Amino acid sequence: MTTGRISFSRPYPALREMKNLRAALDSGHLHGDGPFTKAATTKLRHITSAPHVLLTTSCTHALELSCILLDLGPGDEVIVPSFAFTSAATAVTLRGATCVFVDIDPDTGNVDPSAVADAITHRTRAVIVMHYGGVAADMAPLLYLADVHGFHLIEDNAHGLGGAWQDRPLGTIGTFGTQSFHDTKNIHCGEGGALLLSDDILAERAEIIREKGTDRARFLRGLVDKYSWWDHGSSYLPSELNAAVLDAQLDEFATIQAERHRVWSAYASAFSDWADRRGVRRMTVPPDREHTAHLYYLRMPDEARRDALITDLAEQGIVAPFHYVPLDTSPAGLKYGRTPEPCSRSAEFASTLIRLPLWPTLTDDQIGRVVDAVTGHSW
Repeated sequence: MTTGRISFSRPYPALREMKNLRAALDSGHLHGDGPFTKAATTKLRHITSAPHVLLTTSCTHALELSCILLDLGPGDEVIVPSFAFTSAATAVTLRGATCVFVDIDPDTGNVDPSAVADAITHRTRAVIVMHYGGVAADMAPLLYLADVHGFHLIEDNAHGLGGAWQDRPLGTIGTFGTQSFHDTKNIHCGEGGALLLSDDILAERAEIIREKGTDRARFLRGLVDKYSWWDHGSSYLPSELNAAVLDAQLDEFATIQAERHRVWSAYASAFSDWADRRGVRRMTVPPDREHTAHLYYLRMPDEARRDALITDLAEQGIVAPFHYVPLDTSPAGLKYGRTPEPCSRSAEFASTLIRLPLWPTLTDDQIGRVVDAVTGHSW
């Protein structure tokens, strides 16, 4: 058994990455919307079944695009789970709108629909739904609330490419779906993202906003004889170099997912009896959801024992971090948002959670080292 350092995550090296990069460099077309952008977009449509897919420079920018498309502004409110990455909140506050932070379902770490229902006001324009760890949120009540109150659902699907809720692909259930291809994600291109849409009109406007507010994409397709400034916009289009790596990664999507599930399932099996004996809560997946094996986490009985385990694993060369600091108690959250009810479950979830190493090429020996280190930890 090896004794080297086990990192928390490691980018998967797809076979065709270097070949694709060389082809892009040799082509002289390094800016966006070239052949690799088109190829990767087609593969994402196939994986997600989304009618419209626009590559972006990050999931953060896809979230920002969503907020621009909703014309959010001062006086508007967007409900955001407190336990989420900061991009969900900054996309809202950049438009001058207010984040309304709500609590989570402690079984999954996802937004609690009953907390959403209690936070709705006449100012509510949208709810951001993060599928934590690639496990879908409870979408039925959220879809019902959106229909009754007339707000939009924005799916932060950074963890969930290939996941599903009741056989519906994650990222295609709400008005908008946002993807991440950061190098910590299942599929990566270093830094990148995508926006998924089903509405034709919103997709046409999104394409303009993504291209600095111009109809340049239509010009390149030969639909207009010149392009002009039409709308708000920024530079959200990734380069062909990023798209070339992404295209190679997507070629091996099935292999990557199978290997991640191998690791996830090994942890789930190994910790079953131990966790029950020690009062440790394991990551669970409700039966109507297909997860993506993006994370495997444990929830320790309290913060002190969680921190002690993180320290012990680090001393054995195993990197196993905690995750988000709840947004409602962060300095910017206090400044730019409001919290109708204390997010106590978010605080407990964040303070007891530890994420274990998970990447496709993690060996059985390395998995064994992690399991032995966790179960051998003395309390």
